[in-house]
Amino acid sequence: MSGRESGRTPAAPHAVMTDPDVLEVAPGAAREKLQGSIPQLATPEELCAALEQAFDYRGDVLITRKDGVSIEGYVFDRRTGQTLDDSVVRLLPKNGGGKVSVRYADIAALAFTGRDMAAGNSWESWVRQYWTKKSAGESDISLQPENLG
Repeated sequence: MSGRESGRTPAAPHAVMTDPDVLEVAPGAAREKLQGSIPQLATPEELCAALEQAFDYRGDVLITRKDGVSIEGYVFDRRTGQTLDDSVVRLLPKNGGGKVSVRYADIAALAFTGRDMAAGNSWESWVRQYWTKKSAGESDISLQPENLG
């Protein structure tokens, strides 16, 4: 079924380029300032919600297991099962080495320790720098990404 058949009408051509509601397919998620935070993990629901945030976070997290072992690294995957015992979070340790899997049921604490590389206004800053250089008459403008080191 085409868009018109389903009752949708085409947007005006200028609206497509300027209206963010036309550009968005799904509403965007609000970004929280998680760096330095330590979420409550009192219930299984709070643990699952915190691990979802850790997966979306673009910085390192510190996971402390119930046996006292702490692992700091980047969460790159999580696999949710029917129970906490069946669910695992996978991370790349900050100090190197292979991928580490931790069962949700083994997690005692979680802390957002590293800088979230996706947070802030880096895109807006980049665009501002571009237009400043462009309006100054520069050509062959090459803006370099922020040094992450």
